[in-house]
Amino acid sequence: MLFPFDPYNILATLAASFAIQGLFFAFAASFKTDKVTDLSYSLSFALLALLLVSANTAFAPAQLLAAALVVAWAARLGSYLLRRILRIGKDARFDDKRGSFAKFLGFWILQAIAVWAIMLPTTLLLSLPSPEPLGPLSLAGAALWLLGFAIEAASDAQKYAFRNDPANKGRWIESGLWKYSRHPNYFGEVLVWWGLFFLALPSLPAGALFAVAGPIFITLLLLFVSGVPLLERSADEKHGKDPAYQAYKARTSLFIPLPPRAGR
Repeated sequence: MLFPFDPYNILATLAASFAIQGLFFAFAASFKTDKVTDLSYSLSFALLALLLVSANTAFAPAQLLAAALVVAWAARLGSYLLRRILRIGKDARFDDKRGSFAKFLGFWILQAIAVWAIMLPTTLLLSLPSPEPLGPLSLAGAALWLLGFAIEAASDAQKYAFRNDPANKGRWIESGLWKYSRHPNYFGEVLVWWGLFFLALPSLPAGALFAVAGPIFITLLLLFVSGVPLLERSADEKHGKDPAYQAYKARTSLFIPLPPRAGR
């Protein structure tokens, strides 16, 4: 059977993603606040996973593991982002959008589509009546998820501690994982979603291989749209004239953690 999963779940998760973002958008636009933008992102994944789980009464180990990993990632990231925004008060990424209804709405529309697309491998896995048992590829995917989760959590914690130290005001972080990558947290997040794809892959039939669009989407989004480019531009505006910062950029990998380049 080419499509042995319930296609209703694909549409249901798309509608649910838009509904969740719509509610948060209404709150954020009404109160002109940035405090729920990142929270809504991580919370959406957990809610979609729980929605899919609640739609069935029995699940195979691969499905339970995938749902648990999504919720664990969302809980960790959501709590971190909420704590961070409550401390800093606003998100500078929205300085050019906060006063424009169209630009602000566009962000939430993109986020709704992103959440749905990134969740595709997990959505399809949780929609299968008889997924494959956990095998080597699925376990390798879970291990890749764990590596990504550890990298993302560690780099977030390192940057949070760095920013909370008054002695580092106006400086950029280049210690810990940030010595090997200028954006290790985003690298970790990409590994998380590729891990979930490989966890689901053994169970996905030929007609469901379009689910690879999920990890490809988050990779391209962070590398070329909303992640790395925005922070690189912001850092260049703040520190671009500082020779020490230029030296840090020259010796440090943009994305994948690598040993610093010698002689830079």
